[in-house]
Amino acid sequence: MPERPRALVVGGTGGIGAACCRVLAREGWRVLLTFAGDEEGARALAAEIGGEARRLRLPQGDPGDLTGVSAVVFAAGADIGQPYLSQTAPEDLAAALDLEVRGFFAVLQAALPSLRATRGSLVAISSAGLGRFPPGDALSVAPKAAVQALLRGVAREEGRHGVRANAVAVGVVEAGIFQRIPWTPEWIAAAKANIPLRRFGSADDVADAVAFLVSDKAGYVTGQTLYVDGGYSV
Repeated sequence: MPERPRALVVGGTGGIGAACCRVLAREGWRVLLTFAGDEEGARALAAEIGGEARRLRLPQGDPGDLTGVSAVVFAAGADIGQPYLSQTAPEDLAAALDLEVRGFFAVLQAALPSLRATRGSLVAISSAGLGRFPPGDALSVAPKAAVQALLRGVAREEGRHGVRANAVAVGVVEAGIFQRIPWTPEWIAAAKANIPLRRFGSADDVADAVAFLVSDKAGYVTGQTLYVDGGYSV
């Protein structure tokens, strides 16, 4: 019986990251998930899915031995507020860029040898705000724009080694940081009215798209962004 493929999920204890871990495990992947602070939650999730948990503090952290990893999912992100650009402190923008952009680059460089050897796939969680900017979301959108630029570079430069690189651009999803913000009923109603499908997404909506992109079913897809946003960016 062939050994199950191995996947790395960076930010595996977040709402979307945890959903990615569960969906990938159900689809036959051996999941190595990383965490920054929630060790108890990470160990519990790893036990639940029969995977492995490893501490990784971005951007300077080393993810360790990634031999055999054929899929990397970058789901890490800063815990941010939603100030307008005119109200954004330079140090807050620098911190968000540091964690996501330098963090992604560090993971990329650590994982590339294994991705080349396995002809593997890289997927980053991005933002639908790159297609239609939501006011107050610069601390999320700006770092992800840089990550997407790096992804396109990977797709262009590493395709000759069989490596694929794509992004999943997420709209409003009822998971992670969304659940920690005290939205008003008026905001909820207005936001849903602004989405063609008239509902928010779920973490599993995103995880299913990620699972597709790392699978052989997407074997001829690279350098692309799949919008999972209920039509918000249309």
